[in-house]
Amino acid sequence: MSGTSQQSRVVVITGASAGVGRATAREFASHGWRVALIARGQAGLEGARRDVEAGGGSAMVLPADVADAAAVDRAAKAVIEAWGGIDIWINAAMATILAPVSDVTPDEFRRVTEVTYLGQVFGTQAALRHMRRQGHGTILSVGSALAYRGIPLQAPYCAAKFATRGFLDSLRTELLHEESPVRLTEVHLPAVNTPQFDWARNKMPNRAQPVPPIFAPEAIARAIHRAAIDAPREIWLGGSAVQAILGDAVAPALVDHILAGQGYSDQQTDDREPDRPDNLFKAMDESRDYGAAGRFGDEARPHVGTYHPARLRAAAAAVAGVLAVGAAALVIGRTSGGRTGGGPQTRMSGSDSHPDDTTG
Repeated sequence: MSGTSQQSRVVVITGASAGVGRATAREFASHGWRVALIARGQAGLEGARRDVEAGGGSAMVLPADVADAAAVDRAAKAVIEAWGGIDIWINAAMATILAPVSDVTPDEFRRVTEVTYLGQVFGTQAALRHMRRQGHGTILSVGSALAYRGIPLQAPYCAAKFATRGFLDSLRTELLHEESPVRLTEVHLPAVNTPQFDWARNKMPNRAQPVPPIFAPEAIARAIHRAAIDAPREIWLGGSAVQAILGDAVAPALVDHILAGQGYSDQQTDDREPDRPDNLFKAMDESRDYGAAGRFGDEARPHVGTYHPARLRAAAAAVAGVLAVGAAALVIGRTSGGRTGGGPQTRMSGSDSHPDDTTG
């Protein structure tokens, strides 16, 4: 981080008008930050401005579609001109559609990809242009457990999240190569109680819902704020996200069958989907501010666990090492125990090997 006082620090948040982006804007405001708000919906942006100012921060409203690279770059330049720099840039904008692959049109695939993937690319590029010049900065990507494990009915969104993770892996190596002071971090989310389930395009017969357990957006925002300050390589939020990611790594075929059986019903309520507008190609009703939370407040958990993948991988490697040593010892013991006479024992060539350290 820069040496400036916290009161003068600047964060830019895309998707700031509602959901996780809105809750994150509130969280930074509570710590006295200047918060630049990027989204399409004017009513939501003005609501976010009020939240930031009421919470003790300063706000700047920047209406823009993150799928428009030029518009995102103009927004970044406006922040620089007004506030002199950007300390943290958070890519939180997203779009999705609930439908089988065969029912998703090319335009719908393209739009989800433009917002959820290219929106992160364009935001990151805009931030980098300024952070390289100023000599510091942190770019945070709001990701998902679905960046590691695809689920039915959300192929465009899952693919966009996978693509974002690959993009960030590539960029991270480039920043390391050039010894850049710019930091890059990813926060992968579990299911969150946001308004997206009432405005996402849905081609299924029943209303959409997040797959339980569900967490409050404020809990996610607190974790995002901490990650933006500390800038670990990545963190996973919620035990459910950890289970999905590690479960797929260990037994992907089993997870395939589980999702084939449960993935449809888990993403729909028992209520029929009414005829309603959606936000895929244009912002929702400009007269309505949707806020941060959705309609699942009674189920939403107020706190979320934070997990560091490097530590989980190190623990897994240690367990694997213990199991390998134990197995080798068992084999050697059986070989030795079965010998007759005093002939020389055969030494297993792999008995003193160690598992690779994959903590990254």
